[in-house]
Amino acid sequence: MQVLSPELAEGQSLLALRGIVKRFGRVGALNDVDFEASAGEVVALVGDNGAGKSTLVKIVSGSLHADEGTILFGGRPVSIPNPRAAAALGIQTVYQDLALCDNLPVVDNLYLGRERRITLVPHIARFLAPNKMEAEAAKTFAALGVRVPSLDRPIATLSGGQRQAVAVARAVLWGSTVVLLDEPTAALGVEQTAHVLELVRRLRERGLAVVLVSHNLADVFAVADRIVVLRLGRNAGSFVPGRDAPEQVVAAITGGAALAGVSV
Repeated sequence: MQVLSPELAEGQSLLALRGIVKRFGRVGALNDVDFEASAGEVVALVGDNGAGKSTLVKIVSGSLHADEGTILFGGRPVSIPNPRAAAALGIQTVYQDLALCDNLPVVDNLYLGRERRITLVPHIARFLAPNKMEAEAAKTFAALGVRVPSLDRPIATLSGGQRQAVAVARAVLWGSTVVLLDEPTAALGVEQTAHVLELVRRLRERGLAVVLVSHNLADVFAVADRIVVLRLGRNAGSFVPGRDAPEQVVAAITGGAALAGVSV
């Protein structure tokens, strides 16, 4: 399980984006966007379709490059030219499709491309270490409160909530300090949604910065510490559940913030 270094204490900024601009030809997808997520914080990123949420996530994950602006990680300017660079920093993205292999067991999905190996003959023979992988996986699942029937069960046999939990556990197992969750409760039932939201809370308790991209405001208000709204590629407001009402967030999303008396 990832443990934050002393210089990244709870509440300190882990990820910060300043003045991010992204254009696709003559279309401005993001215009001078700021965003920040701190250790031990869940920040929800919301907005209507086309607001720029996916573009921002792809820039953080290294799938797209910003045309202008600065990305800070742990207070230091960084470059994220590709997903491998994002992973090296400690940024993992769990997309809506989860990127799991249905025909492979849970443990194989957790370590796909990063299998643990043991060396029996130096410089000559290295073999998979299934016992070590299963032990690490079980420890991570226990820390996150994730329950699956068996680590040997194929992913295809799991429920939607269990599949989501496996994808999140994989991000944690790979040493992330920032986890981006793209619509993690989409198409889930009430009970499965509750389990996923509890998992988000556990990530926060572990000191990770969690970015939650969602259209479901009920889920957002249930777990988020802050809500950042994008509208037409620009910052449209920042809200705090418990202080601000869902109607204010809806107003910012739809462009009715001025009518609702919301300061953005």
